[in-house]
Amino acid sequence: MILDRQKTTIIFAVPVLLLLLALLGNTFVEGWNWSVSDFLIAAVLLFGTAFFVNLVIRSKRKILSKLAICFVILLVLVLIWAELAVGIFGSPFAGS
Repeated sequence: MILDRQKTTIIFAVPVLLLLLALLGNTFVEGWNWSVSDFLIAAVLLFGTAFFVNLVIRSKRKILSKLAICFVILLVLVLIWAELAVGIFGSPFAGS
């Protein structure tokens, strides 16, 4: 059985790995041009998502409720990320 501390470690290791992957892509892929602010925004989004998912996982709710809430949190992350990347909603802070 996985302990709560191990779950937390895994949840927060995912953003670290994704940011390291982005750093490697930025270093070795020619068309990948992230600035420091791009990495900061990505870190805030990913670690914020990990924080809220960790809160939900540690709550006393039923498993289906936890899954639904985590799905909504991840959906919000994807929508914000897509808006920042390509501007699917046309908001003022869109990337395009």
